[in-house]
Amino acid sequence: MAGPANGQQKDRQAALRAGEFNGVLDRVAVLRPDLPPTAARIADFIRDNAGDVIHMSVTEVAERAGASEGSVIGFCQMLGARGFQQVKIALAREFVQPVQFIHEDLAETDTVEAVIDKVFKSDLQALRDTQKALDVAAMRAAIGAIRKASRVEVFGIGSAAPIAEDAHYRLMRIGIPSRVSVDSHVQAITASLAGPDVATLTISHSGSTVETLTATRLAKEAGATTICVTNFGKSPLHAHADIVLHTLARETQFRTEAMTSRIAQLAVIDALIAGLALADHDRSVATIAKTFEVLTDKRV
Repeated sequence: MAGPANGQQKDRQAALRAGEFNGVLDRVAVLRPDLPPTAARIADFIRDNAGDVIHMSVTEVAERAGASEGSVIGFCQMLGARGFQQVKIALAREFVQPVQFIHEDLAETDTVEAVIDKVFKSDLQALRDTQKALDVAAMRAAIGAIRKASRVEVFGIGSAAPIAEDAHYRLMRIGIPSRVSVDSHVQAITASLAGPDVATLTISHSGSTVETLTATRLAKEAGATTICVTNFGKSPLHAHADIVLHTLARETQFRTEAMTSRIAQLAVIDALIAGLALADHDRSVATIAKTFEVLTDKRV
């Protein structure tokens, strides 16, 4: 039988869930007195480091709070959120100016010239930072794994889906058998049917998107070599990745319109494809020439 404290906590949670999800710190304050030790540590960490949590992954919060990733997600759901990302979005509303949802460092008074300057500088910075963060040995390993594979399965959801589609297209252009899955159900089926002769390429900026996490885990369990393109920093995706190609872009998922992460991802894919093409130069050149002839018929 639930005690008075548990009953009060359930009432508070129900009241919090009734409205739109916002006011994270207010919700934390309401629930804090009745929380068990692990949830209390998570609550205290979010309360004391709210501005930093906006830029952290669920793995980083879990480690800093001395808890598991599942406990952090469970606490977020206790607050009334669907998960950790929604808590970050709500915190961003409290700590970041609304215009920064469009792009970092933009101000409401910026001229068009200033906007262009800031956006291009931010994108160029993302490319410079990604080049520094990208592990050459990991790139070599990714090239070797794909060359040995009978086919490549590419996974991406949401804003990563166009990058996954582009990677698939580029692989085909140089003669590497490839399929792309941007639907979560298809991803799960495809991943579960992968085997030791398959390489998978997962695109995920945060490294904590449930659908791509599941697909990558299933592929690894099926024996495939799992390659991931994800932003620098700890994330749940690392646990299921054999090879990690890091980007380093100043973006989190609450900046829904920013392009920095995608530009960085495209650059990493571009380098990967170039490395693969040079590793099998004659085949790549022949395949590109053949596909160019086919595509020529599509042009006026």
